[in-house]
Amino acid sequence: MRRANPRQVGFICHSCASLPAQTSRQPFPSRILSSAPRQIAQSSVWRSTPARWATSVSASRADAEADAEANEKAVPASTPRPLTDASQLANVAEDSCNKFLSVDGIPAKQLTAAALQSCLRAASALHPQLKRAEAQFKASASKLVSLGAERTGARVPIDAKLVDATSRISHAAYAIISNPNVEMTPEFLELYVAIQSQLGQPESLPAVFELYAKKPKPVVKNGQIAYLKQNPNAASRAIEPAVADMALQAAIDAKNLDSALGIIEASYSLPAFKRQKLIKHGTAPAIGLATLPFGIFGLSTAYASYWQNTMDISTATGIGVAGISGYFLVIGSLGMIAKLSHKDQMKRVTWTPGTPLRYRWLREEERAALDKVACAWGFKEPWRHGEEMGPEWEGLKEYMGYRQMLLDRVEFMEVSVAPSLPPQQQQQVGDAERSGVPAPVQEKKDDGDDEVKLEIRDPQEEEDKDQAIFEHQLDSTT
Repeated sequence: MRRANPRQVGFICHSCASLPAQTSRQPFPSRILSSAPRQIAQSSVWRSTPARWATSVSASRADAEADAEANEKAVPASTPRPLTDASQLANVAEDSCNKFLSVDGIPAKQLTAAALQSCLRAASALHPQLKRAEAQFKASASKLVSLGAERTGARVPIDAKLVDATSRISHAAYAIISNPNVEMTPEFLELYVAIQSQLGQPESLPAVFELYAKKPKPVVKNGQIAYLKQNPNAASRAIEPAVADMALQAAIDAKNLDSALGIIEASYSLPAFKRQKLIKHGTAPAIGLATLPFGIFGLSTAYASYWQNTMDISTATGIGVAGISGYFLVIGSLGMIAKLSHKDQMKRVTWTPGTPLRYRWLREEERAALDKVACAWGFKEPWRHGEEMGPEWEGLKEYMGYRQMLLDRVEFMEVSVAPSLPPQQQQQVGDAERSGVPAPVQEKKDDGDDEVKLEIRDPQEEEDKDQAIFEHQLDSTT
């Protein structure tokens, strides 16, 4: 074959690839000049194509966004509105309860949770209506009537329809949780407490707490349902502190003193709660205390072997054990006493003198709960603490006395002055009472001025003055 002449090989690109073969015989400069117009035309064609593509893409995006907005506007219109009628909410809760009770055998935990969740949703939807009704009553009634209702714990008169719906939802939840085939778990108990807290019905909470501790566990044996007894004093049957606090707050909000004390007895006062606290908070210190002798012996041996050369190893080891043990014993005892005997968290309820420290630590949650009840039922003003009267208050003080507690212990009460005196005089009177000096006496000037003068009388000076007067009279008579 004939080889190509190097001089005939010209510049070949995309624009001139379609030229006829005769153009390749032209000189190199002429070929470049002749192909320039075609390159410009072709580049203009390729540049216009992306513009048209971008325009079409932007148009399609705009259409897609418009369709999405139309769909978003159409979705809320199709979603059902939440129920707000009290009767309908109660019907939903009762229907869920009836469907749950119609199940044969032991129901699954998911089914029980779903039934309680249905009651909780109904109670949560009804809760704002109850609060609104109470607010309307307080706004319409006189201040004295509303204050008396708060003090006595009387029910606020609200719409009978709301009262009926509240009672129906509460009974539906109790029917679910008290079913013999339902196993009581902490999750179910928390749901039930949340339902009654939303409804403001704490009357059944003490009974449900006792049911949680004593209710038999349903199991299937040989195709039949059997019930296993539970140990009410086991640590696993203890009420969680968060659940007990929620129940107690519900009773306080409802101003139901009997329910509040019943909740405390069924949760904080049980041996199961104390055992659970002992296991949770006492296991780690017990393990550390058990391993402490081995650590002390190891440190003493290391001291005798490597850190001294004046005594034999056995003597140095004994001295090291005695010294380190004494240090840990003294410091640990002081720290434990300080930890178990501090009173900064106490407000109105304190321990009676002579109560062992271990009882104080184990029953601290019980004391704190009773302290919370006392603060809720008593006067809010600190300077009025101790002035409460009435059968409920006297019964509360007696109840605390039976449980080795004191309400409003005099030596721990805050020194306060009634707000009838000016602030400066209140400060002076308070300082005098703290220092043990007799309280200042108000005396007015003889000129009728309204200015008040504080004079502190010293008993010793008065006694000396009386003695001088007596001696003067005795000398005059002689």
